[in-house]
Amino acid sequence: MRRVSELIVPRRFCGPPDSGNGGWTAGALAALDDADSPDDRSDGWPAIEVTLRQPPPLDTPLVVTAEGGVTTASFGGTPIATAHRAERGLAEVDPVGPAVAATAAASYPGLGFHPFPTCFACGTSREEGDGLRIFPGPVDAGERASGEELVAAPWTPHPSLHEDWHTYVDEHPRASVAVTWAALDCIGGWAGDLGERLMVLGRMTARVDDLPVIGEPHVVVGEDRGRDGRKTFTASTLYDADGRVVATAEHTWIAVDPAMFGGQVPSR
Repeated sequence: MRRVSELIVPRRFCGPPDSGNGGWTAGALAALDDADSPDDRSDGWPAIEVTLRQPPPLDTPLVVTAEGGVTTASFGGTPIATAHRAERGLAEVDPVGPAVAATAAASYPGLGFHPFPTCFACGTSREEGDGLRIFPGPVDAGERASGEELVAAPWTPHPSLHEDWHTYVDEHPRASVAVTWAALDCIGGWAGDLGERLMVLGRMTARVDDLPVIGEPHVVVGEDRGRDGRKTFTASTLYDADGRVVATAEHTWIAVDPAMFGGQVPSR
């Protein structure tokens, strides 16, 4: 086993108030897959599957090791998350236009009740430039290309999300890999009815074709793909202003007791 690096989830990137946003944490670990590769990732990143085994602690160094194709982030000898390259393809969610996404966001269920209002990706209490403020709402049936129910939201990456670790084919500043995963994360939960069924991310598989350009409008679309006991399966795809796929993901969510994660409970 060899030590690769340390991984820290800063408090800014929380999901529940005292643990990391699942998408950001998973993306930060997935980005270490190319730690020994050239900086130029103009051809994108391969699909990586990340399993979250414990709530990611905030502001805490996690030891990252790699062995047999599996990268593991651990704390005190306990695995927090594991990542490996996925051998299957990912089915993208159908696109919707920016105007449709904006209309959907106006009906975001989280505006009425949000179990984790401080969440970096979808929290309603996060200010512009601090959280992503991705607020997915239901897409009207007449605006969908297929019969599948979708949720969607517009998103424009803020300059505070700029990263300069990689070299690109152009000079556009872009958001980080971890932020790209975070943008694909919570919309899956809302596609799976997060307001009524409190869930946390258990597994996420994502493929990043490009990194989102800072200041450019994007659209994120999510889809419910079924349930099995405590598990809910969803997918999401991020599109750029020209309708091109930036990144896509599939998720497995686990229904939990809100008290275990500091979540709020809707009043009945």
